[in-house]
Amino acid sequence: MKICVYGASSKTIDKVYTDVAEKIGELIGEKGHTLVFGGGASGVMGATALGAKKSNAKEILGIAPRFFDVDGLLSPYCTDFIYTEDMHERKKLFEEISDAFIIAPGGVGTYDELFELLTLKQLAVHNKPIVILNVNGCYDTLYTLLEELIKGNFMRDKSRVLYEFVSTPEQAFDYIENYKPHDFSVTEFKAINTDIKR
Repeated sequence: MKICVYGASSKTIDKVYTDVAEKIGELIGEKGHTLVFGGGASGVMGATALGAKKSNAKEILGIAPRFFDVDGLLSPYCTDFIYTEDMHERKKLFEEISDAFIIAPGGVGTYDELFELLTLKQLAVHNKPIVILNVNGCYDTLYTLLEELIKGNFMRDKSRVLYEFVSTPEQAFDYIENYKPHDFSVTEFKAINTDIKR
């Protein structure tokens, strides 16, 4: 299985987040999966790749725009790398190549990637597992936001099936490896014409 891990590239985040990221990478290797990630050498991204390297993951695939290819910015642990022209192409490849997504602790870029995945899933463009890894309460406010959107009828109650909040890497893999795609129609989330081209 190709598992995409989104997360921070920051070098100054708390060690609790990079430790968890390294564990994610280790589990990817131990369980025989492939890591797909943003190719960064630092932060959550770098730690995930390090963990995957330590556990001899079958493949560590980095995807990043060509302008990121400067000394020290990209991980040396990638077994394969895809360069894109821009961030949009990068996100599209993440979505197409990957079988599942783990949203590890991250910043604005990680939120951007998450919300695009959720939007595409509710439009039935994909039906892949999305796990939000709420380490140390880092995504408590995101959970509250989503609940408030549901409460205010900006999202439907059913939208909760689109994602899963967990608190440990082990729970994330348990959800992904036992995931059964929900049999739903886009009309359950949006009052739109299902004959439209997406």
